[in-house]
This record gives sequence, structure tokens and C-alpha cells, in this order.
Amino acid sequence: MQSFALNTIFILISLSHLSIVVSSSKPLNPCNGDFLHTQAYRQMQNQTNTTHCKKLSSLQAQFAWNYHKTSHNQTQLNILIGTKLITNMGWLAWGINPDLPRMVGTRAIIAVKVPNQITPSVNTYNITKDIQLGCKFQPSGIDFMVQNMTVVDDKDVGFFSVFATLVLPQRYNVSSLNHVWQVGYCVDGLEPKMHETSLGNLDSKEVLDLETGDCQNIGQHRRHMRKIHGILNIIGWGTLMPLGVIVARYFKQFPIKLDPCWYYFHYCCQVVGYILGTAGWGLGLFLGHESKYYTFHSHRVLGICIFGFTTLQVTQILAFQFKPTQEDEYRKHWNVYHHFLGYALLVMIPVNIYKGIKLLKPNNITWKWTYNGILVLLGVVVLALEIVTWAIFLYKKCCKKTVEESSPRRVEIEEDNKGQTKEGSSSRTIEVQE
Repeated sequence: MQSFALNTIFILISLSHLSIVVSSSKPLNPCNGDFLHTQAYRQMQNQTNTTHCKKLSSLQAQFAWNYHKTSHNQTQLNILIGTKLITNMGWLAWGINPDLPRMVGTRAIIAVKVPNQITPSVNTYNITKDIQLGCKFQPSGIDFMVQNMTVVDDKDVGFFSVFATLVLPQRYNVSSLNHVWQVGYCVDGLEPKMHETSLGNLDSKEVLDLETGDCQNIGQHRRHMRKIHGILNIIGWGTLMPLGVIVARYFKQFPIKLDPCWYYFHYCCQVVGYILGTAGWGLGLFLGHESKYYTFHSHRVLGICIFGFTTLQVTQILAFQFKPTQEDEYRKHWNVYHHFLGYALLVMIPVNIYKGIKLLKPNNITWKWTYNGILVLLGVVVLALEIVTWAIFLYKKCCKKTVEESSPRRVEIEEDNKGQTKEGSSSRTIEVQE
């Protein structure tokens, strides 16, 4: 059974790797009508007829560009990025990183809008590690020329857009340009403050070929890994382990005794569920390590606690030779310990799975309803078995009471001629039928 679980994990990881390889280079995903009808896009298209336009993978952002080589072997790049920023306060950022597709080290253009401001402000910024540590975020010069920075808040279609012309030196490779984008809703004066730490914000980066529009979506890799992480944990910890608890509770002795089959099924559910869940947990730790600037503390801590508790539970099952016998005085303490861990896990596991599903917003509807269905199915099974348990218990109790009431009572009446008990006195036994 353990080898079967390991083979299953290997197949899932292999399929995940294959899907990542297949999807690592994605073709151009054209922009939609709203963005194409914005004033900023029409102005950009009027300048040249070779504008590329694509939907970005997160934050509802869309991106248009065109470029050409200058006489000094530099690249002049015109960019337009827009997103639905319908609040009165917020900011939109786009930038490129000469080293890696990540936020730290990015040379960014950030547009900020605040209430009662006629024209939103736009400036260039260097995003350093100090910003991650909470240092003040101020405009600064960057290592290439930026011209014609313009912000358009098109309220008719709800798009907030930034246009700029960049003159890139040779170190920036137009066939694999690391570009990132971000959206925030908190501003202090004209200073952009920390954006949300949702997975959409984490995935807002890719490597783009400006010539073809093909991209290597870094966030897509993480999304595949998250899917495997979620599937393994929902099946392992979220389904098989509770199923093992149900078997132990309802098929050990009462109401249905399946001895020793119940133990083997309980053993298989717990061990296979533990192996699958632990594989998913390990994958989750890897994802957390990859996104060191974004940590989901409660989800992480609960996952570690669940791993510890399930390890203790499965260790008890595997080390059955050390389990106290029924006659051992420590058996009742062992039972309390084993049951406490089991019922604690039944609470912690669904809570943490729902925390993980919540992180997937806004693309979590399918996950949510799938796990809702699993919990409802398990709940219906438990409710049906609990009703059967109580029905059999009450039926047996009623039958026992009826038998006791219908059985004859034996009454001994000692009779003594003198009304006192004497040695050798005779006694009569009378059966009284009630």
C-alpha cells in the first residue's frame, strides 16, 4: 500500500513537471475590448502600427508595447500598462529587472492617484531590499532614460493606465526581458505603501520576448505546484485520514463489528493519507521558501502542527507492538491521548484547507465547492452511521428492559410457626408472575 502511494506521488509530480514544461512558453494572449478602446491605447497606436498587446496573468492588468533599435544600438521601448483601478486612491507600477524576474532590483515606473487630485503623479523608482524592510519609498533615478511618462485615468471604461518611452542599454535583452507589475490601494501622501500579499500579487512577473510576445510565466509554474500541493493535501489529510477515523469509530465494535477488517482499512487510510498529505506539506514548504518575501503565517503554522500530529498518530499505528494491551493500566491514558490527537486533527485539517483555498482568490470557487462536497459527503456518512448507532443502542436497551420486566421473580417466604426464625425451620419458595 505504501509503494502504491509513493508511485501515485511520483506520477502526479511527473505530470505536473510535464505540464509546466509544456506551458512554460505561452503565446500572446490578446487584450480585450475595454482596454483597446481606452484613450491611452488609441494614442499609442496612432504613433505606430506595430503595437503588441496582451493580457497579463494577474491583477487584471493588460500590457501594450512597441520598440525599435536606435542608431546607438540601444532599444527604444514604448509601453502602456493598464488595470481596473476604480478606487479614489491607489497606485500602479510596472518595471524591468536586468537580473531576475522579481520585484527586488526592479527599475520601476509608478503612478499614484489620491482623492481630489486632478492629474495623478508618476515617477521612476529603484526597488531595493530596504523597501521590503519598511524604509521610506521615494522617487529616484534609474540606469536608463525614461521619457514621456503619462498617466490616463479613463473613468469611462474604468482603466487606470501609464504610458512611457524607455531607452534601454544593451544589457537589457529584448528577447527575454524580465518585467514585473503591481497594484496597490494604500498611499501615504504621494508615497506608495505596501500592496496586498495575495497570490495574484506574488505572481505578477514574467519573462517576455518583445519580438514575438511569447512569455515564460514565472507565476504559472507556481500555480501548477500549488495545484499539486492542494490536491495531495485534500486527498491525503482532508479525505483519507477522516475516513480512517470514521472506520475506527463505527466498525470496530458498534454498531457494526468488522474485526479485524476495520483495523486494516483504518491502517491503510491513515498511512496512505499521511504519505500523500506529507508530500503536499513538503511541497508547500518549498513554495513558501520560493516566495520568501510573502509568508502566510497562520497557514504555515497550522500545516506544521498538522504534520506533527499526524506523524504522532501514524507512529502509534505503525508501532502497534508497543501499544498497551486491554488489561494494561496505561491503556486508558493511551486511548485518551490517541483520541485527543485524532479529534484535534479533524478540526485543524479543514480549517487549514479552507485557509489555503482562501489564498487562491479570485480563482478559488472550484476548489471551495469541491472540498465543500467532500465534507458534506463525509458528514452525511457520519450522520447516517450515528443514527444507526443510536437506533441499535436504543433498540437493545428497550429489548433488555422488556425481558427483565417479563421474567418471573422468585420470592422466598420464610414461615415460622412462632413467627421467629429457628434452626430447622421450613421455608417456601413462591414464584410470582407479574
